[in-house]
Amino acid sequence: MEIFRRPREMQSWADASRLAGTRLGLVPTMGCLHEGHISLLRVARERGCGAVAATIFVNPTQFGPGEDFERYPREEERDLAMLRDGGADAVYLPGVGEVYPEGYQTFVEMGEVSKGLCGDRRPGHFRGVATVVAKLLHVGKPHLAIFGEKDFQQLAVIRRMVRDLDIDVEIVGAPTVREPDGLAMSSRNRYLEVEDRATARCLSRGLFRARELFLAGERDSGKLAAVARREIETEPRAALEYAEARDPETLLPVSGRAERMTILTAARVGPARLIDNITLEGGGTT
Repeated sequence: MEIFRRPREMQSWADASRLAGTRLGLVPTMGCLHEGHISLLRVARERGCGAVAATIFVNPTQFGPGEDFERYPREEERDLAMLRDGGADAVYLPGVGEVYPEGYQTFVEMGEVSKGLCGDRRPGHFRGVATVVAKLLHVGKPHLAIFGEKDFQQLAVIRRMVRDLDIDVEIVGAPTVREPDGLAMSSRNRYLEVEDRATARCLSRGLFRARELFLAGERDSGKLAAVARREIETEPRAALEYAEARDPETLLPVSGRAERMTILTAARVGPARLIDNITLEGGGTT
């Protein structure tokens, strides 16, 4: 597994791989890896990538004042070992100065898709996300890039950005990987105190109950979102931020009856801000 810390190094590797006719996959991460991240490497292989690179960069421009940029876990050696064991061919590990050198001025501003949900509660977050992902795609030059569906609004933002800027890459969403008790895997789960761990399950529990109702025939988007909302509101240690039904393609609000919707939730549990979602459609769910 090769390790690169400068853009030109990563670009040269990508150019050589493409010249050899290799299909490239890219898995952008902020480190503090877990099985959900490693599953994205497997998705890239399943999609026919002969070489898969990961990136590790804790991006300061997507954190707002008072957020957890300083305390976000950084465990480079552990992460590299996991990527090596997971079959990554290369890792791009730039420093902040490599991504945002002195005098840096260019940012990607997103429109409607970045509004509401996490966009309202984390001002500037998706501006930072879109900017760094655009840079990583230009440096890594992948044929496809894989992102987890747990960060559903982020995935929608990236798809919109790639489409609008005519970036020649396929964006692939991979299913959320969960702990045995249903909690969505997240690097921020590490922030949970012992007494908060059980409380955190209220997000997935509410979504699973909405799924049960949907499979039983309920199609009222308001009722389904309310089921997820109530599950969080009844937990005294959880502070609800939102529970909403959105169109899975456009991320626009869904009202009334619908055959396809994504229920998205967010809550603060102890020191952790957690998000989760589930897509309900036809006779099944994702």
